[in-house]
Amino acid sequence: MVPMDDQNKNLILATVLSFLVILGWFVGGPMLFPQWFPTETQAVDTAAPASTDAAAPAASTAAGTATAPDAPSTEPLPEAARLTIDTPKLSGSISMLGGRLDDLSLKTYHETVEPGSPTVRLLSPVGKDTPYYAVFGWAPGAGLTADDVPGAKSEWKIASGGTLSPGKPVTLHWENGKGLNFTRTIAVDDNFMFTVTDGVENTGTTPASLYSYGQIARHGLPKLQNIYVVHEGLVRRTDGSLEELKYKKFANLTPNDKEGYPAEVVEATTDGWIGFTDHYWMTTLVPEQGKPYTAVTKYVPGSDIYQAEVRQPVMTVAPGAKAETSTRLFAGAKEWETIRNYQNKDGIAGFIDSIDWGWFYFLTKPIFAVLHWLHGMIGNMGLAIIALTFFLKVLVLPLAYKSYVSMARMKELQPEIEALKERAGEDKQKLQKEMMQLYKEKKVNPAAGCLPIFIQIPIFFSLYKVIFVTLELRQSPFFGWIKDLSAPDSSSLFNLFGLLPWASPAPHTLLATIFIGALPILLGVTMWLQQKLNPAPADPVQQQLFAWMPFVFMFMLCGFASGLVIYWITNNSITFTQQYLIMRSHGHKPDIFGNIKAGFGKKAAAEKSKK
Repeated sequence: MVPMDDQNKNLILATVLSFLVILGWFVGGPMLFPQWFPTETQAVDTAAPASTDAAAPAASTAAGTATAPDAPSTEPLPEAARLTIDTPKLSGSISMLGGRLDDLSLKTYHETVEPGSPTVRLLSPVGKDTPYYAVFGWAPGAGLTADDVPGAKSEWKIASGGTLSPGKPVTLHWENGKGLNFTRTIAVDDNFMFTVTDGVENTGTTPASLYSYGQIARHGLPKLQNIYVVHEGLVRRTDGSLEELKYKKFANLTPNDKEGYPAEVVEATTDGWIGFTDHYWMTTLVPEQGKPYTAVTKYVPGSDIYQAEVRQPVMTVAPGAKAETSTRLFAGAKEWETIRNYQNKDGIAGFIDSIDWGWFYFLTKPIFAVLHWLHGMIGNMGLAIIALTFFLKVLVLPLAYKSYVSMARMKELQPEIEALKERAGEDKQKLQKEMMQLYKEKKVNPAAGCLPIFIQIPIFFSLYKVIFVTLELRQSPFFGWIKDLSAPDSSSLFNLFGLLPWASPAPHTLLATIFIGALPILLGVTMWLQQKLNPAPADPVQQQLFAWMPFVFMFMLCGFASGLVIYWITNNSITFTQQYLIMRSHGHKPDIFGNIKAGFGKKAAAEKSKK
């Protein structure tokens, strides 16, 4: 066998390693590198041991320990009056029974790209498929019972206001007939944030001990993506610590509630929020920042209900006194700019981290920020991805330039290396020593050729995360048949890219993998042309590896988001141009067409020799 050329050896090593890392990440990452996947981390249960009711706030007062809020019911609720919601981005209604927000649709988002597709429905009442809602109420302390405070089934009356819209809050009213008068003022902004202000006035003769709460309940599981790159389930920030819990982990929580339900209680002192996140949508309770509160995660196995709660500290309201608490509810789309404004302008600490940036967050965050800016400048997300690719290539150009120069100089050393091989004969140790000495004298690093590919690996992972997770690429069109950059290429060899009168195979099926689209084919062509910048290696094993690599990547990436494939095509094209120009500047003119012709010639010669 002919000894390996060092340049080819490095290129093969880097390419194979890239392939294995990419494949390992997307197929077996959680098993191979569990320490790098913190998305299933569970918070430590910090409930006060002195309380026998672990689901109630740990902060008991002299008035006594408070009881837990009403448990969600799976029975359809009686019909009640509804308060209409109408904003630029939201439509729906609030049931006066419990004052629950259980009917909410996102006006500006549709289920599919097809014309006439219905808008995305985020929240649904009990009695519908997969009920999902938010409810606010009060829980009694010592001296009060559940009937003395408004709960999930108390019927509120509208005290002032009509349709709930930005700048037009609505106030609700409820009395217990024993001296406690409750008000609830609900406001909503132009985006997705509700503000619920609960007040109580004690007109009686004895102090009242109670606390307010907000609760998000999800009955059953939604339709999940079921892939590790997307976190779906609970997301929570507590005093600067971000934690996530997948739905399948809820049942593993310690049964520490008095009802015996799996539950987890975390006491916060300064800031935080808690809620449920889907691929693109989220519902999150945000208590007043800078004040203590209790965050509760609970699962009701028999009813299959997942809960996230915020409980305010127990308060004692003296006769003739008033008290008030406020909780915000984010219910909507995970728009980066909107969520960032809630963090930076409205003081919700760490709210931008409700978007799942992954363990490459130090790359995904700035990459998306640049992509978002480019999209605002250009107006087309596909062109923005291409512009981002140019930006990233310019950013790493100094390192890439050194690598390509080293590869070009390796070409210049080929005659001397061949001479060394002839002198050394079968003495490989001598050959290796003399080659290292030659590299040292000529100041050439034979491993430098690997750097461009190694640089691409974290960028590729980060951009994959950005394209797949961030809402801004959902249903974002490019040109022609590409209607959704977050979805795989919809064209197909199966119908000759639309020329034949039948539909393409459904995405993520075996037929879709076999009959790939135009973008994956173009990706394979750009990889193949990159190979042809250099003559094929003499070693038959290397020849076969190089020959098959573009096709392997072509079929492997055919099911990836179109935006990611566009990035890879652009990256290959820029790399090809850079390498060609640098090789030319060092006196080496790549014979691309000659290398292509030689490749076919070697195959023919090999087949002829077999005969």
